[in-house]
Amino acid sequence: MKLPRIILASASPRRSELLKELGLNFDVIPADADEIAPVHLSPHEICLVNAHRKARVIARENPDALVIGADTIVCLGQQIFGKPPNSTKARRILEALSGKTHEVVTGVCLMEIRARREKLFAVSTTVSFQRLTPGRVREYVKSVNTLDKAGAYAIQEHGDMIIKKINGSHSNVVGLPLERLRKELGDWGYSELL
Repeated sequence: MKLPRIILASASPRRSELLKELGLNFDVIPADADEIAPVHLSPHEICLVNAHRKARVIARENPDALVIGADTIVCLGQQIFGKPPNSTKARRILEALSGKTHEVVTGVCLMEIRARREKLFAVSTTVSFQRLTPGRVREYVKSVNTLDKAGAYAIQEHGDMIIKKINGSHSNVVGLPLERLRKELGDWGYSELL
């Protein structure tokens, strides 16, 4: 089987770094697709819809490529925490997560338009936060760029300051569930890519 060109439909440097860990050669073409969060959808469904929207935009322009779209959200129950617009909102999000266990969900869409193949899956990881003092929250917001991160935090950037434990895929919390992605690519016959 001829290996397709692989495109990551994401501007996230963290996702690029993760994909490189699989040893894949790929191009990055960020998708210009608005992320949506309809209230009638579950967090898993929202991630899948957004991952599909991103993959579809790039796959239409590159029908012979294998396009990977992804979307990650942080949720506490049904409350979804996206990327904060400013440091005040980032502090509020971290205070809301303090001492609690929340869920990080990443939806992934693999799409090959010419081959008429598409696969959607979502992976969930639970993350327990330490009890955070106001001083610890301020310190974290100063030391990490929280504005480009869902939930206003990054496990790979001073995560030990705020995170007590995780249950599930570590790479999923960063933004791409590598274990599941490797399995799905293998199931599609691309195990030689890995």
